[in-house]
Amino acid sequence: MQVAASLPGITAEAAAAACSAAVAHAAARGWRINVAVVDRGGNLMAFLRQPGAFIHSIEIAIDKAYTSASFGFPTKAWMGAIGHDEGMKLGFANQPRLIVFGGGLPLPGEGGEWIGGIGVSGASETEDEECARAGLAAIGLA
Repeated sequence: MQVAASLPGITAEAAAAACSAAVAHAAARGWRINVAVVDRGGNLMAFLRQPGAFIHSIEIAIDKAYTSASFGFPTKAWMGAIGHDEGMKLGFANQPRLIVFGGGLPLPGEGGEWIGGIGVSGASETEDEECARAGLAAIGLA
């Protein structure tokens, strides 16, 4: 019998620590956020919501993490990747769970691979990404 090689991934403990660090970063600045970490398959590994964070931002944070895990690059890079192609803009806009603005980052692995994504929503686009980077830094993936 042949056994499939296991894929590198993020542990539940690391995912929770990244969420906690992102929330701590936001709290220190007076921002209220939702933060999610997913594995390479887009499965939710950890989630935190600060009291008072926008409820609608719950799904946005999860989808930012999912988008980054799906493609391996930051969500804010999407518009640059699409460029001026109107067909692509319309097509991608109709894809469920695809987020094309900042706040989602891939979790870097070894050899240029990625092992998941982190997504933050609730502050500005720049502040969301800052919180996501704080989460990555806390677990040594910055």
